[in-house]
Amino acid sequence: MRAALLLPLGVASAFPFMANDPNLANKHLLERQQSGGILPGGPETCPFNPDHQPGHSFSLKFPYNWANNGLPGKGKGGYQVPAPGDDAHRFIPPTDKDIRGPCPGLNALANHGFIARDGVTNLHELVDAAQNVFNMGWDLAVFISAFTIYLADGDPITTKLSIGCDATTRTSWNPSITGSEPGLDGHNKFESDASLTRNDYFTANGDNFSLNTTLFKMFAETTGGLFDFDGVADWKYLSYVRSRTENPDFFFGPIAIFHHGAASFIYELFPNGNDGYVPTLENTATWYGAKKNRDGSYESVPERIPDNWVNREDPYSILEIAGQILKMYAKHPVGFGGNVNGNFVGLDFSPYIKGGEVSLTKPEDVACFLYQLLTARVPSSLNGILTPAVEAVEGILTLLGGTQWKNLGCPAPLTKRDE
Repeated sequence: MRAALLLPLGVASAFPFMANDPNLANKHLLERQQSGGILPGGPETCPFNPDHQPGHSFSLKFPYNWANNGLPGKGKGGYQVPAPGDDAHRFIPPTDKDIRGPCPGLNALANHGFIARDGVTNLHELVDAAQNVFNMGWDLAVFISAFTIYLADGDPITTKLSIGCDATTRTSWNPSITGSEPGLDGHNKFESDASLTRNDYFTANGDNFSLNTTLFKMFAETTGGLFDFDGVADWKYLSYVRSRTENPDFFFGPIAIFHHGAASFIYELFPNGNDGYVPTLENTATWYGAKKNRDGSYESVPERIPDNWVNREDPYSILEIAGQILKMYAKHPVGFGGNVNGNFVGLDFSPYIKGGEVSLTKPEDVACFLYQLLTARVPSSLNGILTPAVEAVEGILTLLGGTQWKNLGCPAPLTKRDE
């Protein structure tokens, strides 16, 4: 068995001190679950576009939500994106030199130039695009952007991130020191098992980022073409059961709780105001890049923003997504842990997960849990090797802003300097 794990390096690399945490009763050998060399998602197969052009989320002619340079926008949606006449954000399919990855929303943003079209983006681009395109609340836009960069193998110093494969030479501030930064393809970081439309890493020879059109067809059939809360929650659960049953290396770690929230984007952020914000099959398939053929099958095409698409009116906040996570998990509670020698073993992750069972009772708990995942204490082991590690996590705390989290009762995280 390649990875009999309860704590993969995807988690351990973000929280190296977890291996010494007395509250973690389950400890196994750690294996880094990411592609290398010429494997799918690896650096040698990762596209490279020498003509990197930054994304353009804001202009005075087309300000959208007025979000610029990572700062809060106005938080007022209900407008068409791209606006008529906004040629800078017209749909352009990616070339074989451009990176795309497991997140359909980010792929679509790149295909429209709201983030860099080559797929190498940064913190400010992500924060601005999330607000201007989706009318995501600034708090959630910052959290998700920080999550993908600081926890999902972007670079905390440059704040650059590959939305797909390993582009370390373009994202890292010093590749010889940081090691590889596999981007969003890195397994059990942003991407995880039990995806709605992607294969598990170990069941597809490392291709955990390409759209599985068969899974999308099953998704559409399960929902009856209505991708509302009930349809998405039911398919989310079925995806978990399928993965846990079929994948001997299945792992569903603490970070996977966020994927319940990401699933909510389908009915909270993707619907079109011109369709009454109903999460239809046509609209959802456009975002996912799933084109239906005459025989009922689907083929994969580049993701795009639907034509005449109008975004949500009210900003989608961190507490709202936390509420959706709680609601979706409560409908179909699932175990957190992994398959070990043919048996599922639950994970302990203090204080919210015990024996694989989650003890979250209100949205504020979920928000604090997410905050804990992102702002976990910097391990002492890194401070002697990489001085910027402390600065990076302190930068996260500054970026997120402490007041809103303290008001939720979230404990302040520690860095080495606090000791």
